[in-house]
Amino acid sequence: MYNCRTSRKVRNMRTITASEFRANQKKYFELAEKTPIFVSRPGKPAMKISVVEGAFTSEEMQAIREGFEQIREGKSKEVDAHNLWESID
Repeated sequence: MYNCRTSRKVRNMRTITASEFRANQKKYFELAEKTPIFVSRPGKPAMKISVVEGAFTSEEMQAIREGFEQIREGKSKEVDAHNLWESID
């Protein structure tokens, strides 16, 4: 998910490189609980790591797990997002 906010100032933000993040993930996940972390990537947009407000409930997580299981079992159908209605039986 990309989150772009140009009108809001972020205080105490921290910007790190992708290699620094990979080397110290636990440290930056814990820090992200207090302040947003921006991970810069050469030639690509920066990624923001922050706490998600209103995370999934346990029921929603169970439904997601069941969905992944259905995909693994071949009980899903791939649809073309550009021709959605034509893809649905």
